[in-house]
Amino acid sequence: MGCQYFAPTPDGADSFTVAMPRLTVGRGTLSEVGARTAALSVRRVALFTDPYLLDGPLVAIARKSLEDAGIEVVVFSDIRVEPDDESVSRGAAFLRDARCEAMVSVGGGSVIDAAKAALVLHRHGGNPIDYFAAPVGGGQAITGPLLPHVACPTTSGTGSECTSISVLRITSLNTKFVIAHPCLLPTIAIVDPQVCDSLPANAVASTGFDLCCHALECYTARAYTQHAKVASPNARQYIQGANPFSDIAAVEALKIVGEYLERGVNDATDTQARDQLMWGATLAGIAFGNSGTHLPHAMSYGVTHLMSDITTEGYPVKTPFVPHGISVIVNAPSIMAYTAQATPERHLEGARYLLADDKGATIDDAGEVLANRMVQLMKATDMPNGLSGIGFDESHIQALASSSMRQGRAIANAPRDSNQVDLENMYRNALSYW
Repeated sequence: MGCQYFAPTPDGADSFTVAMPRLTVGRGTLSEVGARTAALSVRRVALFTDPYLLDGPLVAIARKSLEDAGIEVVVFSDIRVEPDDESVSRGAAFLRDARCEAMVSVGGGSVIDAAKAALVLHRHGGNPIDYFAAPVGGGQAITGPLLPHVACPTTSGTGSECTSISVLRITSLNTKFVIAHPCLLPTIAIVDPQVCDSLPANAVASTGFDLCCHALECYTARAYTQHAKVASPNARQYIQGANPFSDIAAVEALKIVGEYLERGVNDATDTQARDQLMWGATLAGIAFGNSGTHLPHAMSYGVTHLMSDITTEGYPVKTPFVPHGISVIVNAPSIMAYTAQATPERHLEGARYLLADDKGATIDDAGEVLANRMVQLMKATDMPNGLSGIGFDESHIQALASSSMRQGRAIANAPRDSNQVDLENMYRNALSYW
């Protein structure tokens, strides 16, 4: 708590709040979902998943566990990968008609985020855009409690089972925004690493870099003491800046990425590595659920807004599509080289946790050392070579920056201030790395 990074500032926050769901982690724990849900004293639940998991073994395990516990299950699977407001509205209508007492989500971040937002609409009505912050949305208040939510992730990256945010694509604006409120935090999270055993290498890589950036952005985020103090403790968001608690989870997650990402991507039989990545994703979710991300995620939304005619091998979804983790990592080395000028010590420490070669490096080299390590990991896991690797060029730079400038909350959480020109320069430096 006495760390210099969290030194008090005039009119800045002088306290922080920590929250996370009741968490169960371990191989085979997906089969516990029935007992965990029954303990909530519910007898009818909505099971949210996606079309690709619907008829597979993971949903079957969860459903059998629930039914064996005497719980009636109704299933909703009309959720697109990278969920949109239309998916959420359909889910909310399903909840209203089904008259369920709780939610169980089985899927990646897309499913869990759609489930969270559907629960908001189920309670308060309206459309998803009503709950985004102004000026994009209506800033409608969310009050709780929502229905209990048992979140069961099936990928090792998003950490959504441990956050109070939902990231959605707004169809009319063709871009993503975030709904954030403590009520969105799942009640229970069940993290079963064996669900990732059959994931293809590119999915492990993409979600792994999402995990990496979550942890790194949390660790390098603006300190909570540099954010404005809130008038009421009940108004405090968990997206509050770096703090001593988020540091603990972020550091451990970074160490896991440094040691296990390449192994988990390049060897599907390496269950130790994949188990560790699943744990790392949860830790990173806990970290950013209590601190928030910054520029790499803010700038990823420009990528997914302006992507065109892009397909990603191994993902059976319609074009255009860039997996979220890829949209984040293609910009991250350029961004970290920029933000390191504000807090070089934190950036150099982050590089060391990722097992960077920092021999002979000084504090002035922090941005370069960290960026080089991230690029090294990208090359070792067959990631695209920056923005050019997913179809962007110099002609897109200004539009990318203009789109991402709308992500005010994440931009404000970065350790270094930035404007439109700064974002343009970061995008330009991210066009290619090798």
